[in-house]
Amino acid sequence: MRQAGMYSGILNGGMSGRTGPHLLPLARIKKIMKRSGEDVKMISGEAPIIFSKACELFIEELTQRSWKVTLQGKRRTLHKEDVASAVIATDVFDFLVNVVSESGANSEDTPVVMER
Repeated sequence: MRQAGMYSGILNGGMSGRTGPHLLPLARIKKIMKRSGEDVKMISGEAPIIFSKACELFIEELTQRSWKVTLQGKRRTLHKEDVASAVIATDVFDFLVNVVSESGANSEDTPVVMER
C-alpha cells in the first residue's frame, strides 16, 4: 500500500523521467482519453493520474476475485475461465459479461501462473 504523501510532487516532474508512482503509463491513458470522443479536446494534468489509480484498483479487484475462484477450484494457475466466473458472479462487473462470454469462444486457453 502506498503512503499518503507519495503523490506530492507528481506534477513537478517526478523521478527518473516518470511522473509519479504509477504502474500504468500516463501518456497511454491520456491518449485513450482523447480517443474516447470527438468532444474531448483538452485534458487536465490531474485527470490521467486519477484514471491511472482507478484502473489499478479495478485490475486489483478483478484479479483478487479471479484468484479466489482459482483457489476454490484447488488450483494455483489462474485461467481465463476464473476471470469469467468472477465477472459473472459479481454484480459490479455486469458490464463485462458480454466481453468474457464472447472471448471465451474465440481465444485459446492460456493460463497465467500466480505466485502467492
